[in-house]
Amino acid sequence: MARLMYNVKDVQEILGVGESKAYQFIRILNEELRGKGFLTVQGKVPAAYLQERFFGVAADGK
Repeated sequence: MARLMYNVKDVQEILGVGESKAYQFIRILNEELRGKGFLTVQGKVPAAYLQERFFGVAADGK
């Protein structure tokens, strides 16, 4: 089963950044999601949203 949420270690590995930068990206993405009315989990980000924002890959693969 594919992971639905990424933690800081996952973000570090995927983006090739350090821990503080990964946390910064998670905070930014979660702020965007809260602004759209979504609930968020501190220190984690939805995998689909990270893929969409960084790589332009929509959740449905288009």
